[in-house]
This record gives sequence, C-alpha cells and structure tokens, in this order.
Amino acid sequence: MSLFSGIVLGVLILNDFSFLLSISAIFSLFETLLSEAWILKTLAFVILVGSIMALIEKSGGIQGFIEYVYHKKGFVTSGRSALLVSYVIGIIIFIESSITSLVAGAVGKPLCDTYKVPHAKLAFVCDSTSAPVCSLIVLNGWGALLLGLISTQIETNVLEGSGIALLLESLLYNFYAMSILVVTFITIWFGIDIGPMKYAQVFPFDPHQRIQKSASMKYALFPIVLMVLLVFVFLYSTGSGNILQGSGSSSVFYTMVSVLLFTLVYFVGTKNMSFATWGKTSIHGAKKFLTIALILLLAFAIGEVTSELKTGMYLASLASENLSVTFLAAVLFLLASLISFATGTSWGTFSIMIPIAVPMAVGMEANVALCIGAVISGGVFGDHCSPISDTTIISAMASDCDIVEHVQTQLPYALIGAFIAFILFIFFS
Repeated sequence: MSLFSGIVLGVLILNDFSFLLSISAIFSLFETLLSEAWILKTLAFVILVGSIMALIEKSGGIQGFIEYVYHKKGFVTSGRSALLVSYVIGIIIFIESSITSLVAGAVGKPLCDTYKVPHAKLAFVCDSTSAPVCSLIVLNGWGALLLGLISTQIETNVLEGSGIALLLESLLYNFYAMSILVVTFITIWFGIDIGPMKYAQVFPFDPHQRIQKSASMKYALFPIVLMVLLVFVFLYSTGSGNILQGSGSSSVFYTMVSVLLFTLVYFVGTKNMSFATWGKTSIHGAKKFLTIALILLLAFAIGEVTSELKTGMYLASLASENLSVTFLAAVLFLLASLISFATGTSWGTFSIMIPIAVPMAVGMEANVALCIGAVISGGVFGDHCSPISDTTIISAMASDCDIVEHVQTQLPYALIGAFIAFILFIFFS
C-alpha cells in the first residue's frame, strides 16, 4: 500500500494534480513496465524461485544436507557457524546478486532454524554479501554496466585514460562494500545484536512440521550447483561469447526455467516424488511468491516515477554549489545513497550519478577514481537499505523473513558500515 501510494503521489505531481491525466498515466506506466522484457523475466524469476525452493524442500534434500553438515561432519555446531555457511556462500557466488541471496538463504534457513537464529539475521547476512560482493568482484553484469558508463565519459572527452584501469582503481575506493562485509563478519563471529535485531522473531526448528522427509543432500545440492553454473552459461550465451556483455535478467530467467525442468526429470525420474506431487508443489510454491512479485513490480514503478521527477539531478545540482573538494567524494556518496534508497536500484543510481560525478571531479581537480568509488559505494548502501530494492526483497524472501522486519533489523548495521565509509572518503580526499 505504501509503495502504491508513493506511485500515485509521484504521478499526481508529474501531471499537476490532474486526476484524469494521473489515472491515465498510472495505467500507461504499468503498461510500459509490463511490456519490458527484462521486467517480465525478473517477475517470472521470482515466481519460479518459489517453485524451485518448494520442490527442494519437499524432496528432503535440505534435511539431508543438514544431517550431513550437522551429524556426519560436524561443520555446523552453533548459530554462528550456521550463519557463516551463508556468509561464505554469499562471497563465493558473485556472478549475480539475486542468485547470491537466493542460494545463501535457501541453504542457511534450515540450519539457522536448528540453532534458533532469527530469519532476520540470516536475511541481513544474505543482503550484506550479495550486492557488496558483486560490486567488488566485477566479473558480472555490474562490471559491464560500470565499464560502459566510465568508457562513455572517456569517449565524450570528459576525461582521458583507460576505462578498465579507472574501473579497477575505483574499486579500491568501494569503501561501503568493504566495510559492510567486515561489519557482517564481526556481527556473526561475536553474535552482536543491536537495535531491532535484539527482538527479531525466532522460528524454532520442527522437522516434523517444516520438512516431511529426509533424502540425499544431492536433491538440494544438484539444483543449486546447476543454478550457479547455468548463470555463467547463459551470460556467455546472451553476451555472444562475452560474459560481461550478457543479459542478467535473461540469464537468471533461463536458469530458473532450466533448473525447474531439471527437478522434474531428476526428482520424478529417481522416484523421489510423483509427477502429480511435483506439479502440486511447483504451483503451491509459485503462489506463495506472487505477493513478492507484486511488490517487485511496484518497486520498479516507483523507481520509474522518481526518475521522471529527476530527483537525482535535483540533488546533484544542490551539491554542486559551494562545495569544497575535500568533501566532494563524501557528498557524492551521500547523494548516491539517497537516490539509490529512494529508487531501490543501485544500477539506476550509477547511471544517474557517474555522468554527474566524473565532470564534477575533473572540474574540481579531484581524484576521479575516488569519486567513482564513492558513487558505487553510495549506490550499494542505498540499495542495501531500501525496502523497494530487488536484493532486499529477494533476501527477505529467501530467508522467509518479513520485508519490513528485514529492513528495520539490518539498518543499524548498514549505517555503521556507511559511517565508516563516509569517514574514509573524507580522509582519502
């Protein structure tokens, strides 16, 4: 309701509060969004995730994985080690932020339930490793976007040099991504609960209610491993042989369709479940995630509205007046954070802010790489905190955590990471 109210208000402002024009504009907005292939694929991805997660749970593979790491190997012996499993997965899988959150949440949820770790804490770990890691290890769509934006500034003669060299240098100043990864690890290791996290809801593990049977952990691991590998394959395919040029939305959509078909062949073929059970479980899982898909569609819509309102341009114009070079990077970080939080998209923020930040840095003779790093950091921070960000929504979804609870509980930790980054930007300036 709050998302839709924001959309309505934004459209009213854009149409000078004309009721009829605003109604028409709202219909036109959603018609435009639902005609975009990447948005439809992203929404389908969310619904397919529901099916696949339900099938993996129904197969008993997750329970098999728990018994392996808990009883046979003793890898997970506490709430801390349960969260560390998701943390490590979040760092290893850097190819796509949505896949990172999904896999870390799916594996970590039953382990955390066993040791009475709140789902909100797991969602925080998933969210704090997805976008930050993808923005640091840029062998993915993030790298392609950033390289394209930086190269455009070089091609238009705003600055000189190599786009790749400048991108790699700017990653050294991605202070928020670095700080939040450290803050998250310290939080896990020392079991630090601050603010609303102290009161996060705990779901005690009940094997009879939550998982009906135990089977080989292969029923969980094979689909997850296939999911990760196929993202690379489809990025390579959609990028005509160049992973960095591949389509992220198409890749995750094709991956989920392939994995769903794999579960049909593997689960039914090995008599883990009947075809009828597979079908019913798929539909039940998809239904559970329809609400999440709707929230994501509204998030895309409000991002489009704030873009038309030129919120980012306005904030940047305010910052460019009477600004000392010492505080340029820090202010760019704050601006990018505000825009990313308001729009729910780090990529959109990069697209708005890099063409603004680079000329400002060149004109004020500031460190261009530092300023680009500030924009990247701000985009990731705002995206991390925003309740309308796709990674926020998917992290909450994968961890079975309420979205509002997830946003509230992770905010204090994100603010600590942002404060550290803010100080570092001033210091390095």
